[in-house]
Amino acid sequence: KALLYTQPEEVCYAYEELSKVCNNFTIAASFGNVHGVYKPGNVILSPKILDNSQKYIQEKHNTVIKPVDFVFHGGSGSALEEIREAIDYGVIKMNIDTDMQYAYTTGVRDDMEEKSAYLKSQIGNPEGDDKPNKKYYDPRAWIREGELTFKSRLKQAFEDLNNINTL
Repeated sequence: KALLYTQPEEVCYAYEELSKVCNNFTIAASFGNVHGVYKPGNVILSPKILDNSQKYIQEKHNTVIKPVDFVFHGGSGSALEEIREAIDYGVIKMNIDTDMQYAYTTGVRDDMEEKSAYLKSQIGNPEGDDKPNKKYYDPRAWIREGELTFKSRLKQAFEDLNNINTL
């Protein structure tokens, strides 16, 4: 099981090597995180690994508290408690592409389902056989719905990541 998770010594090695190049970098340690989305319980996150790594580096190199900025790769579908715990241990960036793709698709899908009777032909719908449907199948209309659900999910991510009104 340990092979699936980055060990503090490995994070420290990355820290030492990257520090030779620049003092501004991030490390993407594996703490059970994976790209994509999985049924809850199929992926076991252990954010404590990040905390252990911070403490290991701090002790070994006599650094400031939390010397490493971490990236949470594969954060889509993670529980809010796990996200917040990872942030507490130094995560400053989280990848949520899968969640964002789904949010966009949800808006388009829901709009298409709601207007399905208007999308079967260019003319003729529940309002009459001679009624045009252009405003329903115009891509600008359903793309906008995807943009709105994307925006809503992004706002949720900002809230989950404690990134509202932080400037």
